[in-house]
Amino acid sequence: MNFLEKLKVNHKPKSGALDLLKYIGPGLLVTVGFIDPGNWATNLAAGSEFGYALLWVVTFSSIMLIIIQHNVAHLGIVTGLCLSEATNKYIPRVFSRPILLSAMLASVSTSLAEILGGAIALRMLFGMPIKVGAVIITLVCLGMLFSNTYNKIERWIILFVSIIGLSFLYELTLVDVNWVEAFKGWIKPTFPENSMLIIMSVLGAVVMPHNLFLHSEVIQSREWNLEEESVIQKQLKYEFYDTLLSMAIGWAINSAMIILAASTFFKNKVSVEELDQAQQLLVPLVGSNAGIIFAGALLLAGISSTITSGIAGASIFAGFFGETYHPKDLHSKLGVILSFIPALLIIFVVDDPFKGLIYSQMLLSVQLPITVFTQVYLTSSKKVMGKFANSRSTTILLFSLGLLVTFLNIALLISLI
Repeated sequence: MNFLEKLKVNHKPKSGALDLLKYIGPGLLVTVGFIDPGNWATNLAAGSEFGYALLWVVTFSSIMLIIIQHNVAHLGIVTGLCLSEATNKYIPRVFSRPILLSAMLASVSTSLAEILGGAIALRMLFGMPIKVGAVIITLVCLGMLFSNTYNKIERWIILFVSIIGLSFLYELTLVDVNWVEAFKGWIKPTFPENSMLIIMSVLGAVVMPHNLFLHSEVIQSREWNLEEESVIQKQLKYEFYDTLLSMAIGWAINSAMIILAASTFFKNKVSVEELDQAQQLLVPLVGSNAGIIFAGALLLAGISSTITSGIAGASIFAGFFGETYHPKDLHSKLGVILSFIPALLIIFVVDDPFKGLIYSQMLLSVQLPITVFTQVYLTSSKKVMGKFANSRSTTILLFSLGLLVTFLNIALLISLI
């Protein structure tokens, strides 16, 4: 019996708040990718350079993310397969192998950014060299992935996300926020001069390839007996609530980052381009507690996002062999290692780790459209999804979002070259 079969509950889910509460969790693992160190950098840049004006980008990107992540979760619920397994099963090998190989490279690129973010946090807190910090982050995350079951990892991630959220709530109490301007920023799209690169960065960083593989995998940890259509319908409804709540939390945390930067750095006409700089500047403006809490929250974000990147890498690699993710399975373990170790080596080999970070984002920009359009193809196929395949209007919407994401990432790629 495989990992997910052991997690199945062979009865119909009961209606009510208790069942819904038990279902919350998979979406929060995806939210971690929405508040990873890369998002911190773009959010702080948006707030420090343009104040509250770009808060609408977080609102728009959150809505876009809900639609795309909700769709890929359907694939996992209806078919019992993650995106990697479905690609391997329903797409000819001549196409599926390059798709999964590119996804594996994207997982390495994601792990590079997440490990580096955690290492930067350790340097902020303890003055630790980046390379030493990167090794520590990698070993901690490997230990958690290899020694804990999925349920334990999920609880840790939920705890980390909660602490990150509370940290920013606390920091917002230390600054003078113009809530009227913030509210306008959330609902009124504006395009300040020289803001397009930041707008593309925020939007382009929201939908990440590894999160699409991750969500279709972890959603199955709540799987019930899906022999009856009514049970599937209830599953799909519960998944939507989980995704909606989780993305709302991501929206709130990302908004808090921009508001914090707008209320401190923009107000004092200070532009922030690096995470280290943000922490150093917070101390004289707000106080030492804010600097420590900022670095601590970044450390938790780095660890949690590295863990979810590892699970995604394991899911992608196991999919090559038509297998599901299992923390004790050899192929899953190899997937984690193949996601982490090359990323760690790049940090050691590249003289300037931030150049490595830029290159990693360039690779993600190239790969993301491949994953998005693969997902849309699978979820629109009646052969794959049966009567739960996307409607024509849903397919058009998803295809349009895929084109938008592709445009944003290509534009961002061109700007980085």
